[in-house]
Amino acid sequence: MTVPDSATQGWRKSSYSAQANECVETRLLMVGGMAVRDSKDSSGPALAFTADAWAAFVRGVKAGELSDR
Repeated sequence: MTVPDSATQGWRKSSYSAQANECVETRLLMVGGMAVRDSKDSSGPALAFTADAWAAFVRGVKAGELSDR
């Protein structure tokens, strides 16, 4: 899945961006799913995930499955 080049509107920055310098921005995709990019490089590449893949990622984060501690 790719993010359209014209998709410059609608990006949301993490609420933690003011606390750290390593954050991401997300954007809902018109075709369903979620795009993710580095907030420090808004003109750089973005990763696109299907709705199912994004939901599985969020569930894993909330369950602590991706913790490095």
